Amino acid sequence: MKTLLLKTGLIGVAVVATATGTIATAGPAAAATYGGQCGSGYGVVNRFDLPTNRGTVFLTYNSGNGNNCVVTVRTNPGAATLMEAALKRSSSSTWNVDSGNYTTYAGPVYVSAPGQCVDWGGTIGTASDARFGTNCG
Repeated sequence: MKTLLLKTGLIGVAVVATATGTIATAGPAAAATYGGQCGSGYGVVNRFDLPTNRGTVFLTYNSGNGNNCVVTVRTNPGAATLMEAALKRSSSSTWNVDSGNYTTYAGPVYVSAPGQCVDWGGTIGTASDARFGTNCG
């Protein structure tokens, strides 16, 4: 699948001089990992890391049945907080959404869209931190 539109911030790489005078690079903190929440046959085709290392929104696809799936996974599960996973065919006005107060992940949400574009995204914590994009395949 090819990303057409990406609405997210970029995290830079910090360069730090150590006490010994060597240069060390520090990348972004570890993101959440996809744990197969969509079921067997689904592979990750895109992802959004959410602000402040809250978690990651994963877009997956199953070539066997033509379904896309979205799941939003917390980096560090904990007390229940607002989490959302959303997905729709780009040609549709109806979103498939799982929204609630969860401890580990939101979703999975599915849509059948073989060879079509899908709009997808999610959030953890606040709607202002939501990330959405469009993938075509």
